[in-house]
Amino acid sequence: MIEFKNVTKLYDGNVIGVENVSLKIEQGEFVFLVGESGSGKSTMLKVISGIYKPTSGVARTQGRVVPLLELGCGFDAELTGRENILLNGAILGYSEEFLRSHLQEIIDYSELGQFIEMPLKTYSSGMLARLAFSVATVVKPDVLIVDEILAVGDERFQRKSHARMMELMSGGTTVLFVSHSLPQIRQMCDHVVWLDHGKVRAFGPTDEVCDQYAADMA
Repeated sequence: MIEFKNVTKLYDGNVIGVENVSLKIEQGEFVFLVGESGSGKSTMLKVISGIYKPTSGVARTQGRVVPLLELGCGFDAELTGRENILLNGAILGYSEEFLRSHLQEIIDYSELGQFIEMPLKTYSSGMLARLAFSVATVVKPDVLIVDEILAVGDERFQRKSHARMMELMSGGTTVLFVSHSLPQIRQMCDHVVWLDHGKVRAFGPTDEVCDQYAADMA
């Protein structure tokens, strides 16, 4: 469960990230965040993740939170994919014993093949996204946060990752996802948060908010 009460996050004392946001997201919901660039989507996700503390208000998130916010975050470009599984998994709070016991499962899901033994600096953005998603979802987190990194790479793996997120959600995981694809949003999620200049313009059922957002963009 995620709850915001009058949350404001400022940068350098006066630049608004999010302003006076109040909302509640229940366990097991799949919620998309929409809004133009600079509307506050990434800031809101980082507050939920605990990366940022709100300047004012209260932000509460229950359970294990796994954020996938920036490509390369928590990885070392000089290490191999295999070595980075252990590094990134440790950052996410998994024990070395657990990671080693699930190592082949993670490698197989990533579909990186022989590249798993190559340094990350040789990876494309799509390959890096595969590795990050495979590590993050090897167990069921309580909250999974994805900020557009799965938009990179091939369409087949995007479908595969979306199927994994739906599987996690059916087991009670709350998923927050940033996307600009309204057809994808209409197909997959329960509710939509529309952010505009740091404020919640609308929060409600998918079709209702998507219709409002599409009309405004038009």
